[in-house]
Order: sequence, then C-alpha cells, then structure tokens
Amino acid sequence: MPVAQRLPRASRVSRRRWLALTGATALAAGLAACARLPFGNEYTFSESQLQRALDRKFPFDRRVLAVLDVNLTHPRLTLLPERNRLAVSVDATVTHPLGGAPLIGTLAIDSALAYDPATMSVVLRDPEVETFTIAGLPERWSRQLNAAGALIATQLLQGAPIYTFKPEQLNIGGVARQPGAITVLSHGVNVKFDSR
Repeated sequence: MPVAQRLPRASRVSRRRWLALTGATALAAGLAACARLPFGNEYTFSESQLQRALDRKFPFDRRVLAVLDVNLTHPRLTLLPERNRLAVSVDATVTHPLGGAPLIGTLAIDSALAYDPATMSVVLRDPEVETFTIAGLPERWSRQLNAAGALIATQLLQGAPIYTFKPEQLNIGGVARQPGAITVLSHGVNVKFDSR
C-alpha cells in the first residue's frame, strides 16, 4: 500500500501544507537573494561611485622623460555622454631633480571604457591628453610637457579598473553573463549584460 494511503487524511494535508510552505519559503529566499543583487540585466554606476573609484588611484607620483618628477592629485570626473567617454582633470606639480621651484598646473584627459574579461572589470581604455598646462612654463616646453602628459595618462589610467565584478554577479541561476554594451550617461555609466 502506498505511504500516502497509509497515512491518515490529516497527516496527508499537513504534509502537503509543509511541502507548499517549504517550496514557498525556498522561492521567497531565492527572490530575496536576487533582490539583493545590485543589478539585473543592466547596471548603472553613479557619477559618485565612479569618482570614489578614481579617488583611490591618487595621489600619483611618477618620473617622466627621465628628468621630471610629476605629482598628480585631486582628480575630478566629468561624464561625456555625447562622446561615450569620461574626462578626468587632476592638479599637477612638476619638479626637476636639479631643484628650483615646483611648477603647478592641470592635466586633463578623456578616456573610453571597456570590459576586461581577465580581471572581470570595467576599465579605462585609450586615455587621451586634452591639455597639460603649467603656470609660468615657457611656450617652448609645451610639446615636451604634452608628451609627458601622454605618457602619464597611459601609465596611470590605461586599463585602470573602475568596477570589478564578483563571480556570482556574472553567474545568476546557472546562467553565465558577461558585460556587453557600456554607455556613458549624463548621470553615470550603464553596463548591459549578455548571456553567454
């Protein structure tokens, strides 16, 4: 005789209720876990999240062109949605190892964004120097200064991670996802996810 037929009717109802409650609890727990994830099929990083990520990269000190010590501080982020890029402006202090008063100015770059699967990160890609100005620097030095700026931008920002995903963020419910289109918006950066 099957077990269900051997149990009294009250026990069968209780077992059904228990199974229904267990199933409902498991479903609710699964939905709650998904609700705690920071994103579904897309996620938008706010401008303040991006600024905090950038702040962690500074201050930055580097010797360039074998003769100039460059210190970069106070990064300022600007979103460029019309070009799908980010702009970063930093305060720059340049000193010569032979001494003299430090030169103070500003370095401004802009950069595209890309996804790096090896690090599971949204990174800066192809930074370009917009301006590198130093107060009081003779005009004849501007070409060397822009070359130094290009070197600094490449060394500092090329491949710099803005956000690193956790493995569980890219694999939900057994479905592997990978960031696809990355779009700079007026209020942040949107990342859409593709199923693999």
